[in-house]
Amino acid sequence: MSIPLTLACERYDRTEALRDGRVRPAGVDLTYLPQQVEETFFRMARFQEFDAAEMSLSSYVIGLTREAPFVAIPVFPSRFFRHSGVYVSATSGIEKPQDLAGKQVGIAEYQLTANVWIRGFLADDHGVPVESVTYRTGGLHDPGRPEKLKVDLPSGVTVRPIGPDQTLSDLLAAGEIDAVYTPREPRSFTVGDGRVRRLFDPAGPAEAAYFRRTGIFPIMHVVVLRREVYERHRWLARSLYDAFAEAKRLCEENFAETAALRYMLPWLLDEVDRTRSILGDDFWPYGLEANREALRTFLRYSYDQGLAARPLEPEELFAPETLESTLV
Repeated sequence: MSIPLTLACERYDRTEALRDGRVRPAGVDLTYLPQQVEETFFRMARFQEFDAAEMSLSSYVIGLTREAPFVAIPVFPSRFFRHSGVYVSATSGIEKPQDLAGKQVGIAEYQLTANVWIRGFLADDHGVPVESVTYRTGGLHDPGRPEKLKVDLPSGVTVRPIGPDQTLSDLLAAGEIDAVYTPREPRSFTVGDGRVRRLFDPAGPAEAAYFRRTGIFPIMHVVVLRREVYERHRWLARSLYDAFAEAKRLCEENFAETAALRYMLPWLLDEVDRTRSILGDDFWPYGLEANREALRTFLRYSYDQGLAARPLEPEELFAPETLESTLV
């Protein structure tokens, strides 16, 4: 008899076989709820509504060093280089990363995974310490966004909310804040407002150079089980891991299809070759070992930035059943 399990996750090419039923986790009657990540994160972090869910890596780390309501498996449905997520006002005087020091920087939430990576590489690679800017929190396009989780910040880090009727996108365009760190494009940038630009422009070369230097393709999200569900059926962790890995394998097979393009990208094959020439053949790996350096770096950032209550090692993040050396 199968265990009913609800999974909330964005609709990705690498998870589509789980959503459409081509891949079924062993012993599981899976209900896949495709929804935007912000909704999933909020509902899972605040109310634990789902048996399993995609979750922000930073939110998971925060909880793991406090009440630990979830257990993760080493599946990473979202990865993203974040140099493209730094936007600056034309009136800010910011021409290079070092110019951010002393400026006012908008962020939707301090604890967003994208912002952890951005603050981290700016500090490591460009000499912009986390405490060297003043952070202004609020909604990117809609006023009044709160932090999903309570954070205790280190001394020296200043965070102040913007006004209840203001948005970060509008303030950036008006020059009332100097920069924004964000995983989503500000609308003022999307519509071509000349008052807003990317700091790293184009971002691609900077991100490729970052990978060549560090070997890190930043991890944004993990997949978690509610701890009570995991403790009742510990085999679920391995069953879900295997299913996510198989769904990703089926997705990767599409890259080799030459008779007809599976995706609406005319130079898909060239792009796959270019990506592999930079990131390697297995450019989106699951499992612990292939991601150890990226995870160790993120955990260092999380602790240094006041999100993790104590230092963590990568092994502490995941269900032990998913850490065998055979997992790839």
